[in-house]
Amino acid sequence: MTSYLIRNGGVLALLCTLLGTLCKTGSGQIRYSVLEELDKGSFVGNISKDLGLRPPELAERGVRIVSRGRTQLFALNLRSGSLVTAGRIDREELCAQSTRCLVKFNILVEDKLNIFEVEIEIKDINDNAPDFLTEELEIKIGELTAPGTRFPLKSAFDPDVGINSLQNYQLSPNDYFSLAVKIVSVGAKYPELVLERALDREEKEVHQLVLIASDGGDPVHSGTLCIQVIVLDANDNPPVFTQSEYQVSVQENFPVGTRLLTVNATDPDEGFNAQVSYMLDKMPGKIAEIFYLNSVTGDISILKSLDYEDARFYEIKIEAQDGPGLLSKAKIVVTVLDVNDNAPEITITSFTGSVTEETAAGREVALVNVHDQDSGKNGQVTVFVLGNMPFNLEKSIDQYYRLVTARSLDREQISEYNITLRATDGGSPPLSTDTHIILHVADINDNPPTFTHAFYSAYVLENNPRGASISSVTAQDPDSMENAQITYAVTEDTIQGAPLSSYISINSDTGVLYALRSLDYEQLRDLKLLVTASDSGDPPLSSNVSLSLFVLDQNDNAPEILYPTLPTDGSTGVELAPRSAEPGYLVTKVVAVDRDSGQNAWLSYRLLKASEPGLFVVGLHTGEVRTVRALLDRDALKQSLVVVVQDHGQPPLSATVTLTVAVADSIPDVLADLSSLEISSTPEASDLTLYLVVAVASVSCLFLAFVIVLLALRLRRWHTSRLLQASGGGLAGVPTSHFVGVDGVRAFLQTYSHEVSLTADSRKSHLIFPQPNYADTLISQESCEKSEPLLVAQDFLEAKGDTKLLQVSLSVCSFLIV
Repeated sequence: MTSYLIRNGGVLALLCTLLGTLCKTGSGQIRYSVLEELDKGSFVGNISKDLGLRPPELAERGVRIVSRGRTQLFALNLRSGSLVTAGRIDREELCAQSTRCLVKFNILVEDKLNIFEVEIEIKDINDNAPDFLTEELEIKIGELTAPGTRFPLKSAFDPDVGINSLQNYQLSPNDYFSLAVKIVSVGAKYPELVLERALDREEKEVHQLVLIASDGGDPVHSGTLCIQVIVLDANDNPPVFTQSEYQVSVQENFPVGTRLLTVNATDPDEGFNAQVSYMLDKMPGKIAEIFYLNSVTGDISILKSLDYEDARFYEIKIEAQDGPGLLSKAKIVVTVLDVNDNAPEITITSFTGSVTEETAAGREVALVNVHDQDSGKNGQVTVFVLGNMPFNLEKSIDQYYRLVTARSLDREQISEYNITLRATDGGSPPLSTDTHIILHVADINDNPPTFTHAFYSAYVLENNPRGASISSVTAQDPDSMENAQITYAVTEDTIQGAPLSSYISINSDTGVLYALRSLDYEQLRDLKLLVTASDSGDPPLSSNVSLSLFVLDQNDNAPEILYPTLPTDGSTGVELAPRSAEPGYLVTKVVAVDRDSGQNAWLSYRLLKASEPGLFVVGLHTGEVRTVRALLDRDALKQSLVVVVQDHGQPPLSATVTLTVAVADSIPDVLADLSSLEISSTPEASDLTLYLVVAVASVSCLFLAFVIVLLALRLRRWHTSRLLQASGGGLAGVPTSHFVGVDGVRAFLQTYSHEVSLTADSRKSHLIFPQPNYADTLISQESCEKSEPLLVAQDFLEAKGDTKLLQVSLSVCSFLIV
């Protein structure tokens, strides 16, 4: 409970005895009072009773608080019908040291558009102790100072008001000083230290005193200041201001740095004792951030832009101190003058949003409030509707206006109105503010949805992730509300034997299409679907649109080598390059394909590795392997080339193929070149070659011995036959077939062949002696002269170094010349 106490001529009158006492006036104003620092949700007044409503009707009739500009301090308890605090209220933060602290706001009964003004007085409690804003004060006093001299002390500050504010000062007991309080203006008390007896610096140099400031609250709060008095010699006069209070007026739009006035204090002392410096007294708030005092000249200037709407006056306390430390105080009152620097503000308190086209004239559309932070003529505001619009503004209470229709509306002519409200103040020059209100005219469902395009095309890369967004369709409906709520669907179909719904889905609200599976360009290149858009009207209307989805190729297939192909027996094909080949001779051609399309299938060929760099070149786009220069004798018999085929995708894919090129004019040349191969100089290779030579020599000797024996037998038989013929035909009855002639020997020799396998630079050379053929039929010379093709084993092609394996089948036919 809170009571108002008024003292007048010693008569105490009790004005109100209950917290939240309601007072009504003829203008519809409601008044309450409440103590500061109450907990959130504390009771302020029974608002439902004062409005003539039951608590449940507060929510039903849309009762709410309408405030402007500041944080909401109060709230409505719709369950109990009470007005309660929205948080802890600090009176000192809200109203500083004003005698009365009033908070005004409006309560709106929305269904009737009734406004009630509420005024709440925040009562002060003793929640602040006096504070000197400093803990210690040092005063220097000359020892010749006469008794009775007064020294101004730091003033204590108490943000509370009334009896709770600063009431008195007390000085700790001592033998030299007493305390006097000087009242400069109403309610302003300045303590002064009075010297009661002469000081003797030689007896006591420093005096420690304590100044206590107390308020009149219950319980009493106090603050202390430790005073250290230092006794000096000679300086017995403090500085004195020419005025105890300075007055200055300044317009709020003065620029930063403007000098307001110059204060002046004089000291009758001489020398260092007469050097006066100026300073701002320590005060709470932002005085030091807004004003600057030059300590030498005493000039007061603006540090920060002033704003009449933030503060209309400032009280600045200043000090003048001489060299030894004596000081005096003065006050500067700065009055801020208003200029028309704030445009009116328009607040839409309530707005219906839309009306039906059958609405008659006089239908309420919005409740509008206008306000201007300036004062006087600068704050007088007029408001009106711009243009030839079928709407009027009707005055309500205070600065509230109702926006109503002037005639019946027709949606077929205008479906929505952009209403512009303009508020203009009375300043010079006047300032104005425009606010726009969009009012919709409700309609029936007479328009089907319409797609933004007659047909749609979408493109998606193959190998897309499942659930990825691939496209979207958009339809618009000129209707409003549920008649314009569109739902999208895809008409079911079959794609390659599977339902379309297994490929594509659509978000029924947004029209975004998603892929339900990863698409493959090589399998499915495009598909068509039908999208339906339906509104939510009664009955619903719909429209269709076709969408073509094209699958784009990705570089997901590496090139495939068609030629040369790898044999299945583990060996590799050999290409022949004659030693007589001129530069540019076509050796072979690498053929490759790519299952992708576009630039992903554009192939380029290049030589990755060569056993003889600079000898062969590969066509960039053709894959043709050609010689770069003429072949020389020093060029190796076998050339190994690694060709890489690469596409132009991102990232590019590639494949490689290894070619073996034999440098020779023909197969016999290859055999002839074997004799020129350099034999290894290692001991193992030399021993193997020696074994081969010995073996061949042995076979040759055996063959030669066999021929000699045959010749001897032939001569012997010839000689015997001559003897027989001479003796008279004793052998005439012997058949000719019992003799072996020269032709028989030749046939026998032709059927006997040596098959030799030679390995250059290898330890695996071997000799094969096949069985002789003793068939009666003689083998032709052509068959004896046949040579087997040149073969290169795959295992040895993959071996390191310069080792070259050539397996050669030589059919050596021997014949005898008789």
